[in-house]
Amino acid sequence: MRPAAANRPARWVACRPGVPRLPPGASSPTVSITHNKKPRVETRGLCVHAATRFPSVAAILIAVLVMAASAATPTSACPFCGTVGQSLAQRRDAATVVAVAEAEGTAAADPSSVLLQRFRIDQMLRDPGHASVVGATVPARVAGPIAGTAVLFGTGRAAAPEATDAGLSWSAVAADESLLGYVAAAPASDLPAGERLRWFAARLEHPDPAIAADAFTEFGLAPFTAVRAAASGLDPARLRAWVSEPGIDARRRGLYGLLLGVAATSAVDPAVARDCIDTLHRAVEAPADDFRAGFDGVLAGVLVAEGQAGLDFLWHRGLFGPQARALDQRHLLAALRFAGESLTETVPREQVVAATAGLLASPAVAADATVDLARYRAWDAVPEVSRLWDTLGTDDPLVRRAVAGYLTACPLPAARQELGRIGRQNPGMLKQALDAAALPMAR
Repeated sequence: MRPAAANRPARWVACRPGVPRLPPGASSPTVSITHNKKPRVETRGLCVHAATRFPSVAAILIAVLVMAASAATPTSACPFCGTVGQSLAQRRDAATVVAVAEAEGTAAADPSSVLLQRFRIDQMLRDPGHASVVGATVPARVAGPIAGTAVLFGTGRAAAPEATDAGLSWSAVAADESLLGYVAAAPASDLPAGERLRWFAARLEHPDPAIAADAFTEFGLAPFTAVRAAASGLDPARLRAWVSEPGIDARRRGLYGLLLGVAATSAVDPAVARDCIDTLHRAVEAPADDFRAGFDGVLAGVLVAEGQAGLDFLWHRGLFGPQARALDQRHLLAALRFAGESLTETVPREQVVAATAGLLASPAVAADATVDLARYRAWDAVPEVSRLWDTLGTDDPLVRRAVAGYLTACPLPAARQELGRIGRQNPGMLKQALDAAALPMAR
């Protein structure tokens, strides 16, 4: 195995006279790419002369790229859990009143297409000062018809269509005794996130589907720092079983893969850590179906558990090669983004950049990989990025947009030259690409 790039001697380059150079430690990678071979990375000093010539273009592009990359999932939440709503504890803590009620009648849509159902309030779970509503029948928003017991959350949105004379607006969730106890006992939202997650970790895959779903939601809303802080509450044996279980909820597998990586790093017993890593490796090596939901979280779990060695493992499994499945490479790019944001201590940024550059030849992710390289300010990939215009970009407007944006933001003279070449060959197509990226042409 080749030595890690981060362990090779650093090589600094001089900036143009009068142009400031960032201090040691603030570096950008030079990426040398030979297709079908592992990218080679050399760490160089970053010359920051862009601001003296094209400050607005570079600043606008980076802002656009960062927003585009982060729009789907907030960076403070689990990037592998999909979209999750409010947890029950959040709804409880935001409510003025929490009550137990019984459904009366059927659910029906109001004129605004809001689904409402009437409930008789039997007991208060929070704010006994509103005890006067016990026995009252109130309309509440529901996701679907509820038969039997429900937990009601009352807020002070008096303008809402289901507001009562007391000025409370209600929403309802079907509940049995188990869920009612869960709602009452769940840790308060303002407690330390790691402490809260340790409580919810014990309720992942709970026999009550509503509790299991809500515990997953809590993890889906949490930043990775909180997940790491909750490591002592994770059960490696259960996580190994869930990652290996074909019937597990596909959305949850990604979270469990990530948590298994955390469990491996926090395990006191080396054998336990090895078992966690072996399970993640088997999940990566397993035959793929058309859509491996949660595979991005499993790949991220490998990187969490092994750091740079995990990146080498993914490389040797062929995930960067032209024969890899397009969907698997999309998952891989998501895991690399996560590593670039959250694993910088164990997966050096220059290695993430090199791995991302290694995906430029893959049609399914070339555009996204180019955008990520711009976000990382990996400007020395100009030759490889500009080459995409003449290859994959001939048929893919998203690739052309990404290439034009990267070259516009790049401060290196080589990027200006490539923009000029492309503009001479096809000025109309270049203008369309720049317009699509909402960027002005550099002058």
